[in-house]
Amino acid sequence: MKKFRHDRDIQLMIGNLLRAGVVLAFFIVLAGAVIYLFRHGNELPEYHVFQRGLNNFHTFSAIWEGLLAGHGRAIIQFGIVVLILTPISRIAFSVIGFLLEKDYLYAGITLAVLAIIISSLIAGMGA
Repeated sequence: MKKFRHDRDIQLMIGNLLRAGVVLAFFIVLAGAVIYLFRHGNELPEYHVFQRGLNNFHTFSAIWEGLLAGHGRAIIQFGIVVLILTPISRIAFSVIGFLLEKDYLYAGITLAVLAIIISSLIAGMGA
């Protein structure tokens, strides 16, 4: 019976982690949108200049510099990164949960999935 309770506690903590990540990402994006609209809400779009509207915050270092400078687009991008990291942190937390339950097969499988996701993210940063 204790194992069931332990498993339920882990599932509740994972659910709270996912909820907190989504809510945190929402408020970060909302703050960035408010800042962006406050600074650029009255600008007219220049449709004849296509390259001007591109987002310059596509690397972690650029996002960090934009956050420190208070750029709305960088804050929005950071919120999206937090949203992407939320399910990844859930997978990492699941590995810990499986290890605590001494379920090494599922811990290994989940760790392999986490390694694939992280390697895909790292490989995608160069593209």
